[in-house]
Amino acid sequence: MTPVPRSNRRRPDPPPRAPLGRGVDRTVSGPDGEWVVRELRGTSSEKTYTCPGCRQDIQPGTPHLVVWPSRGTFSPADGATERRHWHRACFGARGRRF
Repeated sequence: MTPVPRSNRRRPDPPPRAPLGRGVDRTVSGPDGEWVVRELRGTSSEKTYTCPGCRQDIQPGTPHLVVWPSRGTFSPADGATERRHWHRACFGARGRRF
């Protein structure tokens, strides 16, 4: 049996990972505007937040989203000051709420 030579091709680098406890920002568009969304695993959260969708608490250690408008209401560059913490399902259902 003849041995098969090894491939010398370099494998592509894996995509960069976010630092532990931090998410990667992405932009989400909807009828209510453009939002910057960051997913948090919950490992870094130490405070209790109130979800604006369901008005219930997001306990420390719970995975959730941090969301802010891509452009601020009062200043185009000031959207990050308007960030809110949402449950994933609540943010996804924000357009169906009355």
